[in-house]
Amino acid sequence: MRFPPLDHQFVLERLAPPERPVRIVLDTDTYNEIDDQFAVVYALLSPEHMTVEALHAAPFHNSRSSGPGDGMVKSFEEIHRLLDRLPAAGPREAGFVKRGSVRWLPDSETPVESEATSDLIERAMASSVDDPLYVVAIGAITNVASALLLAPEIRQRIILLWLGGHARHWPDTREFNLRQDPAASRVVLDCGVPLGRFPCMGVVSHLHTTLPEMAEHVKGKGAIGDYLFQIYREYHEDQFAYSKQIWDLAPLGWLVNPSWAQMEFVSSPMLTNSIAWAFDENRHVISCARHVDRDGIFRDLFRKLGRAGAGE
Repeated sequence: MRFPPLDHQFVLERLAPPERPVRIVLDTDTYNEIDDQFAVVYALLSPEHMTVEALHAAPFHNSRSSGPGDGMVKSFEEIHRLLDRLPAAGPREAGFVKRGSVRWLPDSETPVESEATSDLIERAMASSVDDPLYVVAIGAITNVASALLLAPEIRQRIILLWLGGHARHWPDTREFNLRQDPAASRVVLDCGVPLGRFPCMGVVSHLHTTLPEMAEHVKGKGAIGDYLFQIYREYHEDQFAYSKQIWDLAPLGWLVNPSWAQMEFVSSPMLTNSIAWAFDENRHVISCARHVDRDGIFRDLFRKLGRAGAGE
């Protein structure tokens, strides 16, 4: 078997809230819309809770790209625009940002190699079982699935937090991150890696903010605050009575303060050909968010942006 079952108790212990600062790799389709940008900044401004070892550009395909490879390149470039505006986050090693996959997995058995995949495997294998690497994935899961296919043994050295799919009760799970690469999504759902899943509709869809709130708490908070405000303002033409989900903050908020996301142990869902959930309670366990504290997460983000802006 490519993925022999992991010990049930081992997985449960892995998915418990961290009791100390953690090391993370953040896998992000940063130019897909505007929520990834907030998440990247939030991670970099939270060194007391997490050390960001690398940023991996993930592929995406929508109206902002001509295909998954173009989406990955645009995400890579957007990451650098954020870093240029965030000197307060401190120095970063050469090669801090890695290019990810340029195409989707052709099936659930065939990986697509990339700089990001190689870097993830190397960092995971350098981690001890007692000090696992957290992999926070907030885009299509292509890079991570490829790493798992190439090196299944990393399952014992990583904890995967993925913003992907909708809530278990939702009538479909055609969420952007999951549906772009169904083969990769099946890999992470089926392989038994310690997985904390943050569903979008029905759970993380609660993470809304508005232009007046952005103007009050983000605009004017240094170059990075002005940039985040700009991309928020430009994202939607009519801002009257409009609010926008900043979905990707959720898994990072849980790392900062586990009380900001209520998690429960459930069987890992199966992904059908119609991109809906099917369930078998005999499958391996994962952790799944059922609620997030919108106010706690945004309050923390706004305070950190304020300190970063004041420090420029």
